[in-house]
Amino acid sequence: MSALAERSRRERAIERGTAVVSMCRKCEIGATRRNAVYGEGDACAQLLVIGEGPGENEDKLGRPFVGRSGELLDRMLLAIDLPRESVFIVNTVKCRPTVDLGTRLGNRAPTPVEMSNCRPYLEEQIDIIRPRVILTLGAPASKAFMGERFSITKQRGQWFDGPSGIPVIATFHPAYILRLTGGEMNGVKRLVWADLKAVRDRLNTPPPVIIPDPEQVQLFE
Repeated sequence: MSALAERSRRERAIERGTAVVSMCRKCEIGATRRNAVYGEGDACAQLLVIGEGPGENEDKLGRPFVGRSGELLDRMLLAIDLPRESVFIVNTVKCRPTVDLGTRLGNRAPTPVEMSNCRPYLEEQIDIIRPRVILTLGAPASKAFMGERFSITKQRGQWFDGPSGIPVIATFHPAYILRLTGGEMNGVKRLVWADLKAVRDRLNTPPPVIIPDPEQVQLFE
């Protein structure tokens, strides 16, 4: 299959996935959302970025990582020469998890049930995009791949084996960085920069060349 045909196939798969997610009502938040946020980006991206869940701005626009967090993520990606449109960005859940604050709905972390209900959509996205690297942002998204015992403060910046052997690395969520001030923010930014450089270096490393075993090849001739 040519590169153009493959891109077209993936884009059609993304369109189908978007339509399916827009109809999903597995969780209660499916009834409180304004828009489902399937994800967006390059269907042939080498980097898949995974956040926790849509917030208020994302819910309004139906797009992942907009507002201040999105602007910071854009700057983070550009720092390693990856424009936003060259990666694919998703969340572990596709609807905004909310809590009733009386006068308005506030954001909250997704529940295990919500993440479990959305997991097939996330796995399908990984299968469609087939990235070379997965970058998870924040503890909830990282624990979805590295397990509940994963510590974002102790294990960010380390490589883990992800789905289909895709390497996964975690860093702090842009929203967390924006909540910090002064020297604490600068310290976290240095850690994030180290993580981003690790992503860049992994993407710049040519993928291994798989040489078929002659005996296995003969079996199928």
